[in-house]
Amino acid sequence: MALGLVIAVLLIWWTLHDVSAAEVWDHIRNVRPLPFTLSIVLITLTFPLRTVRWQYLLRLEGEALPFIPLWHATAIGFMSTNLLPARAGEFARAYAARRLTGVRFTTAFASIAVERVLDGITLVALLVVGIWAGGFGSDTSIGEDATLGGIVRVAGVMFLLLLIMALAVVHWPRLAIDVTGAVSRRILPDRWSRGLTALVEGLVSGLDVLRSPRRFAAAAFWSLVVWLTGAASFWLAMNAFGLDVPWSAAIMLQSLLAFGIAVQLSPGFFGQWEALCRITLPALYGVAVGPAVSFAIGFHLGGFFPITLLGLWSLSRAHLHLADLRRGGLQEGDGVEPGSRA
Repeated sequence: MALGLVIAVLLIWWTLHDVSAAEVWDHIRNVRPLPFTLSIVLITLTFPLRTVRWQYLLRLEGEALPFIPLWHATAIGFMSTNLLPARAGEFARAYAARRLTGVRFTTAFASIAVERVLDGITLVALLVVGIWAGGFGSDTSIGEDATLGGIVRVAGVMFLLLLIMALAVVHWPRLAIDVTGAVSRRILPDRWSRGLTALVEGLVSGLDVLRSPRRFAAAAFWSLVVWLTGAASFWLAMNAFGLDVPWSAAIMLQSLLAFGIAVQLSPGFFGQWEALCRITLPALYGVAVGPAVSFAIGFHLGGFFPITLLGLWSLSRAHLHLADLRRGGLQEGDGVEPGSRA
């Protein structure tokens, strides 16, 4: 946590080092209220839309899980991402799903991994659209070392390989489980070997959506809905701050931000988000640094508070505490012990 806070402070200092605080405040104070409010409503709406998608990805004994407990787990997970370091929200979300629905922790966590692969593939596709619509060449630079074409190639290959690996595991599950058991028995004590094998069984169960073309197609459709809703939110926020950019800038910036914060360096992505906006908007669209930074700070804070407050409310409804989330996950065991359904 301390290291994350240091990184956040350093990145925010770099983002603001040559920008007047008075200029930033002036831009935020004069934001157009209607499009900004609508942008915050839409960015918050992406979380219940993610919950709808999760219903296709996560099953308990073959049955779809009810929306409300999954919504509470989703809100708790993203609230934890905002308040805790190092993508702790992904573990907190799986832990909350286990407590609220009885699904195995590893099954829930594997379904979140599939979700992330779908997100990555969707964002690569949208990034290609943004490059085409913006008239950029694949060699267009962002910063000193990255090009748009390079980002598309690396991300596309990585997420495609992850999907192929997941498909291989889910279509030959017995092989994955048997190999894990055979190898672990040779190098680990028997109790640990059995635990690792149970872990793999839970992960395989969480990949079950890949067996069903209908469920996978539905999850892919909702992935597109989630990210198009997010892009609409970005577009409204850009208009609210008076940024003179084409509509494709919303798709482009959202995709680049999502890839840029894939590795969480600071709680709530503070510093990371602002630095990426400062780099991207001036480099690709010629936006002045002051308005770019003001947009980044205002929109980030606007989207941060609703899901954080909703997550804290869900945490209370589920009778959990932040300390439970820090301790949660595998160390709590991975049985199918049902929790209370909020």
